[in-house]
Amino acid sequence: MAKPAVDRLERELNGTAKVLRIDVMSRTGLALAQEYGVRAVPTFVVFDGKGHVVYTQAGLPDRAAIREAVRAAAGR
Repeated sequence: MAKPAVDRLERELNGTAKVLRIDVMSRTGLALAQEYGVRAVPTFVVFDGKGHVVYTQAGLPDRAAIREAVRAAAGR
């Protein structure tokens, strides 16, 4: 199950990035999933400070790649 891996990633990013969990079964979540091309759960989307998508990954998180994408987006 992906939840423990996502929980761990959220703890690792605490103070560095805001992690939002979207319910793709809700009307709003479905609209966001369609807008960003989400085809699998979980999907990770990293945005830069201007709201541009800089990294997307579907499936179990590659924590190192996501942390690096967050660092790059933050300019660190």
